[in-house]
Amino acid sequence: MTRSNVPASRYAEPLWRSLRQINRSAIPKKFYPWLVDTGSLTARVIDHCRANFQVQLLSQTKTRPLRGEAMALGMRPSSRALVRQVRLQCATTPWVYARTIIPPQTLARKFHRFTRLGARSLGAMLFADPSMQRSEMQLTQLTSADELYQLITRDLSHKPESIWGRRSLFRLNGKPLLVCEFFLPDIPDFVK
Repeated sequence: MTRSNVPASRYAEPLWRSLRQINRSAIPKKFYPWLVDTGSLTARVIDHCRANFQVQLLSQTKTRPLRGEAMALGMRPSSRALVRQVRLQCATTPWVYARTIIPPQTLARKFHRFTRLGARSLGAMLFADPSMQRSEMQLTQLTSADELYQLITRDLSHKPESIWGRRSLFRLNGKPLLVCEFFLPDIPDFVK
């Protein structure tokens, strides 16, 4: 299901909260270390998966982000941005669904390369940039009532009761982009 054909009253947008606003015991132990790790998620997944790591590009298009995404980026709700959706996989098993929203002003000049990533990792580029700044992470728990849950689980054979995710506002040379990462049931326990 896409945003355009989902009745507005049927699905909700995620409620994003800081870690301080969430009862830690509400977060499954398996997901907690993944959610709070401040390093590159791509690097962590590669550490766990080794040579079988893959980025599956699901879509990359200029479209309207979700209302909450636009607000987090300081955009008008009717504005368009580059919305990139990928799965980080170990072999063919999806571990993470990632959604990145890049406003037009961020794509100017040297960051235009983000439009040509294809099946390459955005995380490697973000964490290699010395100008990169990251905001405090926000967490959410998606259920079947959330529009993003529907998008994330559409191709999963097993649909979990809920999906935990995190998001951060990154700045590169002061230009914003929003990265949202959701942890799927088959991700292994986190090992540093």
